[in-house]
Amino acid sequence: MEFNLFTLVFLIATLSYVVTLLWLNVRQDKAVIKSYEQVPSEFSKKITLKEHQKAAEYTQAKLTVNHFEVMFSTVVLLAWTIGGGMNWLDSIWQGLTDNVLYLGIGFIISLMIIGSLIDLPFSVYRTFVLEQRFGFNKTDSKTFVVDLFKEISLTLVIGLPLIYAVLYLMGEMGEYWWLYVWLVLTSFSLLMFWLYPTYIAPIFNKFKPLDNAELKVKIDNLIERTGFKSDGVFVMDGSKRSSHGNAYFTGIGKNKRIVFFDTLLEGMDDQEVEAILAHELGHFHHKHIRKHMINSFAITLAGLALLGYLINQPWFFHGLGVNTMSNHTALILFTLTMPVFSFFIAPISNYLSRKHEFEADAFAAKHTNADDLVSSLVKLYRDNAATLTPDKIYSAFHDSHPSASIRIAHLKSSGH
Repeated sequence: MEFNLFTLVFLIATLSYVVTLLWLNVRQDKAVIKSYEQVPSEFSKKITLKEHQKAAEYTQAKLTVNHFEVMFSTVVLLAWTIGGGMNWLDSIWQGLTDNVLYLGIGFIISLMIIGSLIDLPFSVYRTFVLEQRFGFNKTDSKTFVVDLFKEISLTLVIGLPLIYAVLYLMGEMGEYWWLYVWLVLTSFSLLMFWLYPTYIAPIFNKFKPLDNAELKVKIDNLIERTGFKSDGVFVMDGSKRSSHGNAYFTGIGKNKRIVFFDTLLEGMDDQEVEAILAHELGHFHHKHIRKHMINSFAITLAGLALLGYLINQPWFFHGLGVNTMSNHTALILFTLTMPVFSFFIAPISNYLSRKHEFEADAFAAKHTNADDLVSSLVKLYRDNAATLTPDKIYSAFHDSHPSASIRIAHLKSSGH
């Protein structure tokens, strides 16, 4: 196995990545401990000390699991790359077929399956130990296994043709293959955005139209005066798997849906639900979803162009412990190592995402009552056991939404 200067660069980047992640976890843990005995004054009337401490303990428990995940996933990354794991898997498939395309598809699919099996114990622990301990888990073992089977089946049905198309284009389209691959991936993403609400999400959850007549009138009025057109407002059986509450907006074109978790509706007054919906409509009004998609497509294009260069560089393969230069190994190497190199720009994307959240909040405050939005947010933080006192640097790297105190202070100071 031939190592080079890039091996050293990769190892330094990986070490920096791991040390930073663990350091951020320690900072978050300290921030939570520091405020353990007292609810922040702005929340003291709505959140009890017991609820505040539950959020702190839940946060600490998640950090402990993440500590192990970070270290374990780093060992797995090094095992696949400079540890020779990819060479081993590639040699197995080389012994099974001479067809380069089938070899690549088999290699990628088997690597994905092995990766899923490696992650499975963490998923089981999070669901049946961590979430169970804090009273959030509603998933039984049957639902967990059925979900896993559905995910694998869906990955194969959707993933196989996509992997085939990508590897075919990489092999047949010459120097600018990455442009053709980008067009395919962009088209695929748009198709998935369109298909997800009506055809994919119902595979995992049941959706029914909102049946609260009074609330439906409020929502219809809000949708009409904000100029939003959708496929409808739906309630999802989130309580089948978890007691966490949420709401989201999904789909593109005419195939758009507003979805409330049934767990969210249980704990909210009608005007609070209306305020949450107004926030989601704010994202639509300010075209945040479209902006996010364009950014994502631009980053994908830049990434593929970079891969178009790296795929011809022996130092890229050899530096990461791979002996045979091929399209499929290049694709996987790039996918596995990019998080290590791109992690330090996370605060930039989170900053832009937070800016969007503030804009959506301002829109909601304009079209509903800001106090109702504040009230609904406090309930969400409380019911989901989200910490009210995150560390600022940890939050900058990990949180796409502003922290509770910043977000609510911003709403109250906006003059609405």
